[in-house]
Amino acid sequence: VICRSLANSSYGIKRKSPLQNLHLVSRSIHHPYYPSSKFQRRPLRISIQLFSSLNRLPLHKTKLLNVKYGYQFHRNFWLARLASRLLKLRYLILGSAVGGGYTAKKTYDQWKDMMPDLEEYKWIVPDFVWELDEHIDFEKLMKALPDAADLAKLLPDFDKIGESFTSLKGFFSPGYNLVSEVIGASDLLLLLGSPGETAFRATDQGYDNDKQYKKVSDKEKIDQLQEELLRTQLKYQRMLERLEKENKELRKLVLQRDDKGIHQRKLKKSLIDMYSEVLDILSDYDASYNTQDHLPRVVVVGDQSAGKTSVLEMIAQARIFPRGSGEMMTRSPVKVTLSEGPHHVALFKDSSREFDLTKEEDLAALRNEIEIRMRNSVKEGCTVSTETISLSVKGPGLQRMVLVDLPGVISTVTSGMAPDTKETIFSISKAYMQNPNAIILCIQDGSVDAERSIVTDLVSQMDPQGKRTIFVLTKVDLAEKNVASPSRIQQIIEGKLFPMKALGYFAVVTGKGNSSESIDSIKEYEEEFFQNSKLLKTCMLKAHQVTTKNLSLAVSDCFWKMVRESVEQQADAFKATRFNLETEWKNNYPRLRELDRNELFEKAKNEILDEVISLTQVTPKHWEEILQKTLWERVSTHVIENIYLPAAQTMNSGTFNTTVDIKLKQWTDKQLPNKAVEVAWETLQEEFSRFMTEQKGKEHDDIFDKLKQAVKEESIKRHKWNERAEDSLRVIQHNALEDRSISDKQQWDAAIHFMEETLQSRLKDTESVIEDMVGPDWKKRWLYWIGRTKEQNIRNETKNELEKLIKCNEEHAAYLANDEVTTVRKNLEARGITVDPCLIKDTWHQIYRRYFLKTALNHCNLCRRGFYYYQRHFVDSELECNDIVLFWRIQRMLAITANTLRQQLTNTEVRRLEKNVKEVLEDFAEDNEKKVKLLTGKRVQLAEDLKKVREIQEKLEAFIEALHQEK
Repeated sequence: VICRSLANSSYGIKRKSPLQNLHLVSRSIHHPYYPSSKFQRRPLRISIQLFSSLNRLPLHKTKLLNVKYGYQFHRNFWLARLASRLLKLRYLILGSAVGGGYTAKKTYDQWKDMMPDLEEYKWIVPDFVWELDEHIDFEKLMKALPDAADLAKLLPDFDKIGESFTSLKGFFSPGYNLVSEVIGASDLLLLLGSPGETAFRATDQGYDNDKQYKKVSDKEKIDQLQEELLRTQLKYQRMLERLEKENKELRKLVLQRDDKGIHQRKLKKSLIDMYSEVLDILSDYDASYNTQDHLPRVVVVGDQSAGKTSVLEMIAQARIFPRGSGEMMTRSPVKVTLSEGPHHVALFKDSSREFDLTKEEDLAALRNEIEIRMRNSVKEGCTVSTETISLSVKGPGLQRMVLVDLPGVISTVTSGMAPDTKETIFSISKAYMQNPNAIILCIQDGSVDAERSIVTDLVSQMDPQGKRTIFVLTKVDLAEKNVASPSRIQQIIEGKLFPMKALGYFAVVTGKGNSSESIDSIKEYEEEFFQNSKLLKTCMLKAHQVTTKNLSLAVSDCFWKMVRESVEQQADAFKATRFNLETEWKNNYPRLRELDRNELFEKAKNEILDEVISLTQVTPKHWEEILQKTLWERVSTHVIENIYLPAAQTMNSGTFNTTVDIKLKQWTDKQLPNKAVEVAWETLQEEFSRFMTEQKGKEHDDIFDKLKQAVKEESIKRHKWNERAEDSLRVIQHNALEDRSISDKQQWDAAIHFMEETLQSRLKDTESVIEDMVGPDWKKRWLYWIGRTKEQNIRNETKNELEKLIKCNEEHAAYLANDEVTTVRKNLEARGITVDPCLIKDTWHQIYRRYFLKTALNHCNLCRRGFYYYQRHFVDSELECNDIVLFWRIQRMLAITANTLRQQLTNTEVRRLEKNVKEVLEDFAEDNEKKVKLLTGKRVQLAEDLKKVREIQEKLEAFIEALHQEK
């Protein structure tokens, strides 16, 4: 059976035979465990040796294959033939696999060569794309992409090769899985705009799309990629803006709840507010130490009208600064502290008023207030000021930082400006920029020629390496229209045009030049411009380098990075400074308390007020004596020259009294009350000055002398005597001078004594004048060896002639007649002395005055016993003492006036002066410049510096602790 079966099977033909047509032995070879139900034999117990006649080879013993019911015969050459067939089939399969893999690789390489190299366009993709893996779950995104089964269509159809190859399909799965992963990854990179990698898209058309890609030029492909990239970027940008807006609203609600105290907890100051307080203290710290300038700030510098203020307003999200067209508006540094809060408000450091930045009325009031403060800070004769205006702006979504807006740099001083305006602006800018921890925000106008820039040279000098500089190109919309070569804008943003380096370069648009534009409209215009800008589409600008939003984020990051890096070092520096100052105080002032300028002012204020109170303790007797003496010194000349001497020239007592009464009435009505008030006011000043300048032994501190003098002068300057006092005083003085009744002998003697003292004083003055006119007498000439001048000899001869005239007529009148003058002149000419008539009259006045005063003194001695005759009105007596009565009336008027003035002083004027002193002290307390000027010295400065350094160190330590807690 076996032989027949083998003979009928044509072994010479290589073809595939159906498995059901094979013999039992062949079937058993293909399926060793295939059960045969047709030929079921019982197992043979013997082995049979068979021979074949087909190849004339002896057949070896067959090995009976153990089938289920018996043994089957299997010849060895059949095994070799079947093995050879199987080997040939294996080679075919292996070859097909290698060919398929090579074809797939070649297809991949062709697609790769079709796509342009995008390595040069790596900058197109914004930086936030590389950080998307932190915000986007790529595992979910990969699941959403097509799987390997969908992409298997790109590979050859191995099922058409034969059903026998289907078992090898798993052999190819790693290959096309790899291809599918590469294609999926490339699609993802294209979606995200990733540069530096080959991006391609596989389609169902396969080879047809391959031909289409080859026809498309590289420029069109780049345009398509850029458009797709921009669309993707805008999509994610809108998503981020939506999330930021939601976050902003949520934070606003949280801050409002905290502000209303819902959580029943005390809110701590924000970090930026704490840091701003430190900077405010440093701005008042005027010692010789430089550490106060080393804390970070964002210094905004730029050419005039370059858009500094507009950039600052976009960051603050409010139009808070005064605006002008082409003129200098920023005249002093403005420190703006931005912080987050539930409401958009602004307030000054020294004011409690909050300006609501959502209301146009408050915005206008804020701009007006800033302009007023700038003008007040500018000194007379100057254009700009170094005084810093501190402003705090709070609002939802604001980036926390401290910015200082400086006056714009100018190249020419125009009319109306101070000659040193340009140098002053440069010095202010350098003072802020030379701080090694300051962030320099360099603003450059993009609409003007780059060669006209001044600020870039200044910034490059202060920060040559660009390690703390951020460059901002403003008015890019105008630059795009006006600049003939847009590549210059690209060169500016890439840092290749200006001779300066920077950490980053930004391009912004801050409006259309209309001052009435709102911040929201400017933002919309800026976004719309950059979406349609050719600068961004042609890859001249990168997406992360545009808009003020990106600028604000970048500046805030740099600012806080600088703060974290330098604040602890500055705290250590202030700690060392504090130790040095405390040591210096202990060595120089070991027994004195550390009183700063404000504390010293309060101490001086108390001392001054105590001294003013001391005026009320002056006795009435002391006041009246001083007032009476001073008043007489002031009016004595008028009384003698204008009242007594003219009246004494009369011939009888009636005429004398009439002349005296008339002249006293005129004097009282016009001059006397005013003179009395002046005397009282001067007396009050002298007493006040005496108390203020009087040293009080060891308790006296000379550090207050300058302040006390200034308070005294300002108080006296402000004090005005009561105007009604003169009217009441005039009535009193008039009544006193009308009284002629001397009541007792004591008053009579007092009047005589008063008259004698007055006349002797006048006589002494007259003798001194005559001696100066005629020169020394013979005793002084011999004792002191001095002689007379020619003029003195002439006057001496004139005096001798005039004395002869008086001796001849003792009742001579007070004036010389013309003939008498001529007689004296001719007598002198006869002796060879030429004399001018005016000299004769001038000499006669003094000679006669001396004669009259001596005569009046003799008359006083005669009137000592004339009180009895006075009581009888000088009846039956040749003695007349009307001049004694006159001096009694003057003396009594002086006493009554002194008493009246004393009452006005103690009851009214001292209290008004005390009130003025308090007002002056209050004004000085509010004027820091005044206090600094009046309280000076090494001790004051040392105490002031020590207080400031302690306060700064404490606030810095609190800020550092809060900074660590937030971190």
